[in-house]
This record gives sequence, structure tokens and C-alpha cells, in this order.
Amino acid sequence: MSAHFDLLPDGVVVADGAGVVTAVNDVARHWLGLTGEPLGQPLAEVLALVDRDGRPWAVVNTPYDGLSTRRGVPEQSWILPDGGEVLVSARINRASADAPITSVGIVLRSGRGRARLDRDRSDLVATVAHELRSPLTGVKGFVQAMLNRWDKLSDDQKKLMLTTVHSDSERLSRLITELLDVARIDTGRLSIYPRPTDPRALVERVVATARAGTSREVRIEGPEGLPEVVVDPDKLIQVLTNLVENGLRHGAGAVTVRLGVPTPDEPTVVRVDVEDEGEGIDPEMRRRAVTKFWTAGQGAGSGLGLYIVNGLVTAHGGELEIGSTSGGGARITIHLPTEAAADVPTGSRTRHTPS
Repeated sequence: MSAHFDLLPDGVVVADGAGVVTAVNDVARHWLGLTGEPLGQPLAEVLALVDRDGRPWAVVNTPYDGLSTRRGVPEQSWILPDGGEVLVSARINRASADAPITSVGIVLRSGRGRARLDRDRSDLVATVAHELRSPLTGVKGFVQAMLNRWDKLSDDQKKLMLTTVHSDSERLSRLITELLDVARIDTGRLSIYPRPTDPRALVERVVATARAGTSREVRIEGPEGLPEVVVDPDKLIQVLTNLVENGLRHGAGAVTVRLGVPTPDEPTVVRVDVEDEGEGIDPEMRRRAVTKFWTAGQGAGSGLGLYIVNGLVTAHGGELEIGSTSGGGARITIHLPTEAAADVPTGSRTRHTPS
């Protein structure tokens, strides 16, 4: 059994009903600084962990005392002999509720994961606070100006201020929607309602909206009469809108949405490319581009866009590919399943083409 324990990434210490150590794996030996033979020794001596007040784990938690209904010790942070931090939990085993303790199993887990999680949470708070502050400052400033100077402002000035307030509120709404989407993707609670859909119709709808808000050229290329793809139309519109807006915000020149028919290599897939004429995404950065809060360039936003796009495409059984055009611009490709492939999702994959 101890040989199997040695294969685990966490430290394991097991003691019998009398508090005598019966098993210790290699990870626990290393972390606890055990040089002699720990088997047969008292648990309190082998488990050399203290809290920040210097109290030993066995003294604080007294695993062999307490009610007979007690089944374990919840995860807590403890300090190793070398000053490192580990997260420690324990299971108290009995044959039945009224029976004596037969064994105590203790697991030591590296505290680096929690530290990384704490940093990620701090980054999330900082990013969200920064993204919310800018539009909120604009809304507050213009509303305050209108309240203080309403009678002195012309109709054109009022209209300009209200238009700006509306734009900033839309930006806030989009950010909140993005955060909710990230939470749903991370927890596996994203709801999609796929059905056979004409991909060109959705592309034309997204492009028409994009053209109304920019002076840049946004064009569609590709044949008519493509096979229907099995997607949630609202989610696909969200994906396409995000990609086209990314091309307009971070790229240069024209933005092209190119539709491709299924090929012999991918007979049940419709391909959609969104290309711009900017500097593209560095090949070394393409893996990071679909992670949370990745941004590049001065026009960077929340850094959630491609993460959400990848999550939505994957949820449909599709695939996202990051590459570049012959001119060096960015090319983001999504591979969408047709009706024939709907029952066999391709899984979660992201391609990163070298050039």
C-alpha cells in the first residue's frame, strides 16, 4: 500500500487507532524532513506541523478526542519545519458511529495552489475595478454636469452628454455580461440551445451591424448555400460580433469574414475566418490569447473576449484556430459542426498555427 502512496502528488500520513504511524509516503517524508524511520512512531512526533502561533497540529486538532460522530478535520493552513506552507486535512475512520477510531488519514497539499488562486482573484478584482471605473467615471461626470447646469446647457450639449452616458452604460452592461459568461464557462453551467442554422445569414447580420458603427471596410467572402451548422444562434452571433469587433479594435485596414465549405479533410465542418490587416498576434503569444485577461496593444479591453469565444465555440463541439494572413494580419478561425456532426462533438481543442 505504501508503494501506491508514493505515486501520489500529495503527502500522506496514516496512523492507527492508538495514534501510531503505519504509513508515510515519500512526499510527506520530504516535506516533514523525516530522516529516521517514522513507522511505529507517535503521530504527534512525526507530523511536525505548527500553526502561526507555534502550536502543533495534533495538539490543536486532537483527532483522537471529541464526539464519536466526528469524521474528519477540515483543510487548514500549516507551516512545515522548513517554513513552507501546506494545506492539511484529515479523515477519522470508525467501523460504526459508536465504535472506536480504527485509523486517521492525513493529507498534506502544497499551499502554492492556494497562493496562485489568491493571486488570480486579486488580478480579477483589479481588472474588473479598472474596467468598471472608466465608464462609471464618465457616467457620473456627465450626470453631475447635467444636474448642475441643466438650464445653461443647449439641447445639442444635453444630447451629446446623454449619448455618452448611454454608450458608457452599454459598455458596463457588456462587461457584466462577459463576467457572467466567464463564470458560466468556468463552472460548466453555460446553457446553449443548438439548432440547425444558416451561418451566412448570421454573418451578414453581424457584418451589417459592424458596418453601421465604423468607417472601416467590413466585407464578407465565400459561397452561398452553405450547409447549416448546429449552433445556438444567439451564442454564434456573440462569437462573430466579438471577433469582428476585435479586428476593428486591434487590427488595421479592412476586416474580412470568409466562409468556407466543408472539405474532404473536414466533411462535417463549416469554417469561418475573421481576418484583419494589422500586425497580427505573435506566434509565441497565441496560446495565451485564449486565456483570461490576456490583452495586447493600446486598444486592449477587458481581456475576456477570446477566452469567451473559445469557451462558446468549444461548448458547441467546435474548434478555434489562431493564425495569420499572408500579409501578416490576424486570422481567427472557428470550425463549426454541421448537422451531421452534431451528435459527435469534436471536443475542446484550440489550434495555434505557426504562421
